[in-house]
Amino acid sequence: MAFYAQKSVRFCGLSSGLLLVIAIAFPLKLFAAEPAEGTIDPSPSNMPASSVLPVSAVLPASSVIPAQTTQPVPATLPEPVSQSGLSAGFMESLDTQRDYLSGKIIGFATDMDRFFGNDRNYQETNKSVVQLDLARATGYGGDRKLDLSVRANLSLPNTEKKLHLLIESNPDQNVTGEPPQSQQTTSLTNNINKPQSYGLALRYEKAKEELKAYHISADAGLKFQGININPFMRARSSYSIPFDTWRMKAAQSVYWFNTIGMGETTQVDLEHVLSEPVLFRATSNATWLKNQQNFDLRQDLSIFHTLNERTALLYQASAIGVSNPQVEVTEYIAQVLYRYRLHRQWIFLELNPQLVFPKANNFSPGFALTVRLEMLFDATR
Repeated sequence: MAFYAQKSVRFCGLSSGLLLVIAIAFPLKLFAAEPAEGTIDPSPSNMPASSVLPVSAVLPASSVIPAQTTQPVPATLPEPVSQSGLSAGFMESLDTQRDYLSGKIIGFATDMDRFFGNDRNYQETNKSVVQLDLARATGYGGDRKLDLSVRANLSLPNTEKKLHLLIESNPDQNVTGEPPQSQQTTSLTNNINKPQSYGLALRYEKAKEELKAYHISADAGLKFQGININPFMRARSSYSIPFDTWRMKAAQSVYWFNTIGMGETTQVDLEHVLSEPVLFRATSNATWLKNQQNFDLRQDLSIFHTLNERTALLYQASAIGVSNPQVEVTEYIAQVLYRYRLHRQWIFLELNPQLVFPKANNFSPGFALTVRLEMLFDATR
């Protein structure tokens, strides 16, 4: 028994030693072997960052190199900037500057048109606007009567501002695109008193608000003159082209009325901000009527000057002419329009002295004065 017991103890000791050698040698053989295809190499370069011990955990703190003394090696060298990249960046900066200046010109011109109640503000606004004028003219060509005119451009709800209801007095006189004071000056000097009429129309319009690039509208309506009711049609389009410090705006209208027949009006505006409160505008206007087979021509040079938030001045020199039987100037006009915001944001007073030089009087000057009280209602007032 003692022999078997001693042999059993030796066998157990041998087995324990053999198992210890296998337990140590077998993992070492595994780590030293080449990784098989499809397996993950457990070397630090292929292990997750969270499983790699920091250097400070292995080496003493005194032997760790400070982080600021190491120079990181970029993964890839930066590519040199090409000449085309520089050109693209330069052109992009020019576009940004042009858009800024164009937006400044457009914003200032729009504010001036709104303040003076110009026709362009009435035609191109996609918001509701109502304009009521009481005017009296004295002097050359004036009949000293009080003229009442009204027009309303009402945006219909739930139509995304594409459908508008229009109400106008004398709609056949509101097709040339000229400012209201210019239309009245022409009628006064020619001593024309047309019958009073009213128009009711439905308008469809489409516009691009960004830099006010374009605006398109089409009207169909009825003109009421006493007991007579006649249909009329109009269509208008405008396009804006910004330059560095200038803007060109071209507009064209085609229309048909029973009184004047078929006609077309083209207008081109060149605008430039001379300084923060001063805007220059050159306007060329040509109106053609089929019944007359003639172009009515007009050239305006205007300076809009904002004095303060309540007062503005318009200086304007105009030449009016015809194309038939020959192209000639029939009248010159020099005028100053003083416009004052009388009450809050919607009542305005205008004083408009004019010097008129008609060809019929050998261009001898005649003086006229128009006083106008205007009530202007829109979303900004």
